[in-house]
Amino acid sequence: MTVTVESRVVTVKGPRGSLTKSFQHLDVDLYLTEVEGEKKLMCDVWFGKKKLLAATRTVTSHVNNMILGTTTGFRYTMRFVYAHFPINANIPNDGKKVEIRNFLGEKRTRKIEMLQDTKISRSDTVKDQLVLTGNDIEAVSRSCALIHQMCLVKKKDIRMFLDGIYVESKGLIQTE
Repeated sequence: MTVTVESRVVTVKGPRGSLTKSFQHLDVDLYLTEVEGEKKLMCDVWFGKKKLLAATRTVTSHVNNMILGTTTGFRYTMRFVYAHFPINANIPNDGKKVEIRNFLGEKRTRKIEMLQDTKISRSDTVKDQLVLTGNDIEAVSRSCALIHQMCLVKKKDIRMFLDGIYVESKGLIQTE
């Protein structure tokens, strides 16, 4: 795995691919250094106030997520929840899109495109379950949010109509 920094743009290359993220909107110093024989990414702030100091931790968390994504990847699982009308999902385009039909018995087809390198598939073992995988945690989680938001109940009592597609679990892809 390699990490490069060039004018606050961090690129991480690993066995699963590469991710690039720009931190140019933050007033921080990003540089690679060697500490006790190990290369480390350092994030410094000069004369920072409370919000800018908090941003340093955010930068390190983003870079750690990029490292995890390029080495192991992220997996989110979503479940269909319905009381009467079973929700149908079709996955065309090799997992780059999902079409949701028969939500609350409606004839409307909801189409959601997956973001960036996120792939969607049906679970082989569990009925009514979708599995989203990808290297970028932001793209995978935002794709899950788009699916969830497409299946929100409108103009009905949400305490009674609990139908929808919900995130069941999230975590790293287990390497076999």
